[in-house]
Amino acid sequence: MTVNAAVDDAEIARFDALGEDWWDPKGKMAPLHAINPVRLGFVRDVLVRHFGRDPRSLRPLKGLRLLDIGCGGGLMSEPLARMGGEVTGIDPAPGNVDVARRHAAATGLAVDYRAVTAGELDATGARFDVVLALEVVEHVPDVAGFVREAGRLVAPGGVLVVSTLNRTAKSFALVIVGAEYVLRWLPRGTHRWDRFVTPDEFEAVLGAAGFSPTERIGLVFDPLGGAWKLSPDLDVNYFLVATRAD
Repeated sequence: MTVNAAVDDAEIARFDALGEDWWDPKGKMAPLHAINPVRLGFVRDVLVRHFGRDPRSLRPLKGLRLLDIGCGGGLMSEPLARMGGEVTGIDPAPGNVDVARRHAAATGLAVDYRAVTAGELDATGARFDVVLALEVVEHVPDVAGFVREAGRLVAPGGVLVVSTLNRTAKSFALVIVGAEYVLRWLPRGTHRWDRFVTPDEFEAVLGAAGFSPTERIGLVFDPLGGAWKLSPDLDVNYFLVATRAD
């Protein structure tokens, strides 16, 4: 497999065209801004537990090397850097990386942004304590290949955290029909339902790549509270956490 086997050029072009919309909380990336506090809190808690860090610290990730695959405009990379992490953000779309670099520079944050794929970064021998692939897997044509590439970037003792969409009738109704066609939360064509992956399928792929899943949890919208929250319901959005089996 080539280093770009898990990359879809059409998907790259779609996100590359977003430009400054990445940082507009009311623009095309509004759904990501809405879920960001929850996913950031989840990732923080996972890493605090895994690495035995002080949960009361303002910089609990100090000294940890983190990789944000598919970083986009840097919505996760920047807050992780504020928590003390040594963050590298990669994205195959150069426009996304340009936006991320400019925004980080304007806020005085040191994030190493690179316009490369996970496979290309793996070829350099780079390794990280934490590898994140959030809202990425549903956009790649070769999930197993992507997971192998991402997995090789995890250093011994490190952790892999992924989030994606489950392939269910409920996700089709809410994500494809509801979010893209009815509510217009997302541009039409943002997702392909056939690329959604069930948690069991994903755990099998992780196992084949040499990882042991340690945690799975769903992400749902609470209409009463008007916000997103973690939930046992994995029918639509979910997180998986995994460590090396060896």
